[in-house]
Amino acid sequence: MTDVLLLQPPALKPAEPPLALAILLAHLQAQGLTATAIDANLDAYLYLFDGERLAVRAGAATETMLHRALRHRASSLSLLRSASATQNFARYNTAVRYLNRLLALWNSTDGDERLTLGDYQHGGLSPFNPEDLEQLANGAAATLFAAYFREELLPQVVAARPRIIAISINFLHQALPAFELAGLLRRAMPDALLVAGGGLITSWQEPLRRLDLRLSPFDRLIFGPGETALTALAKGEVDDSYTLAEASIISFVPDFSFARLTDYFSPQPVLPLSSSRGCYWQRCLFCPEAAAPVHAYTATRPAELPQLMRRLADSYGVRHIQLTDNAVPVNMLKVLANHADGLTDLNWFGFVRFEPVLEDAAFVARLAHSGCRMLQLGLESGSQSVLDRLGKGVQLASVARILANLAAAGIASFVYIMLGTPGETEADAEQTLAFLEQHAAEISFLNLAIMNLPRASGLLDNPQQYGIAAAEPIAANSPLGLYQKFHPVNDWNRAAARRFLEQRLLGSAAIRAIVNRTPPLFTSNHAVFFSGSCR
Repeated sequence: MTDVLLLQPPALKPAEPPLALAILLAHLQAQGLTATAIDANLDAYLYLFDGERLAVRAGAATETMLHRALRHRASSLSLLRSASATQNFARYNTAVRYLNRLLALWNSTDGDERLTLGDYQHGGLSPFNPEDLEQLANGAAATLFAAYFREELLPQVVAARPRIIAISINFLHQALPAFELAGLLRRAMPDALLVAGGGLITSWQEPLRRLDLRLSPFDRLIFGPGETALTALAKGEVDDSYTLAEASIISFVPDFSFARLTDYFSPQPVLPLSSSRGCYWQRCLFCPEAAAPVHAYTATRPAELPQLMRRLADSYGVRHIQLTDNAVPVNMLKVLANHADGLTDLNWFGFVRFEPVLEDAAFVARLAHSGCRMLQLGLESGSQSVLDRLGKGVQLASVARILANLAAAGIASFVYIMLGTPGETEADAEQTLAFLEQHAAEISFLNLAIMNLPRASGLLDNPQQYGIAAAEPIAANSPLGLYQKFHPVNDWNRAAARRFLEQRLLGSAAIRAIVNRTPPLFTSNHAVFFSGSCR
């Protein structure tokens, strides 16, 4: 019998193993508990990509693209798992398109259900509606993952005989399949304790408590880090509270022994790792981390980070590490730069803020020597007034110097832009366009998006001050909704921002060129392999 079985449900990009499961697995085992983990996300994709199953789904279809995709299924999968994928971007693009076309065979005939390489949508069921979640949990509704759950995953879980089954639900794409899976597990294993945790569950903390809602079929919900709560549950050291939120222990050392690294869809295996939990800045007014942090910001000892990176690389035979921090702290960047000689054979990438330390060209060069191949940077806007209003704490002059330093050092930059923020005007958007065009030669990749205003946002504390004329209430049938619809004080709404993105930003030859070289669907997960600096 297993004390705790950890599960990651679909659907996420199957590009690397789940860090949350690896952290919990290491912690539970260190506490003397028997634990195991299953990446059901990867396994679900492999199930759906089975050649015989796809042929049955295709039936007598005559579409040329589909038949090409079926013919090249095995070679496309092989290419995405091979370093040769990075040698020809056109071949890589074709392989991704073929695989995406094959996944479309599993979409519902009415168009409600849609799966891609990392995205799952259901037009008929909402993850924000507890009644829809209940339909999946009690078997009244199903997803396209149902056959995989029944035929492959359920027998694995039953064979492990776990006392506790903990399902990690971090993103919206996982919610509907996760509740369907939990319902199947409940009916098959009525004596097992079913627990849900992860980022999405944690984001529901306020409405669940305010409305006194329980999410069937889960026996317990964990808000925030799960190390302490899961350990206490397994040792019988908690009361009968439905929700648990104890973050006295936060771990950083993962155990990836459960992961079949070469099965992931990545040109080379990548291990995720975090040096901190939470955000050290916590001042961006559009971010829930600033308005309602789940727990106090916590970080590992800086001196331990390069040692851990080295140990993981050597233990698992990998050279690529993704730092998954909300933003890698400056002191961590400094210690990595200072330990460059011991890391120079590695490749790592992650999110950082536009910090003044990156204006030092010599420092950035040392960072590159430590194995830094790409940095992801949330710029959001090329208008200083927008950045100031959002609380970004960033100066555009500093951004320009940092982008130049990164380019000179051979570190790729993956820049994130967010149009449609409260108070933004068309003139602000034009400034963003001008800034991106001016620095296009120094920007490696771009993510262009329209803002969704989080329900927990500091901008809603004083809406008029930040350009919000009115905010709509959360819909009664979607009490778990994460975002707040709002009406701006001017006529620059989401529709206007989207038109600007599609017509002006993507109409710019310089910006379009950057977007076109960003890997489709896998985006930042694979961009580092096309940066030209990745060895």
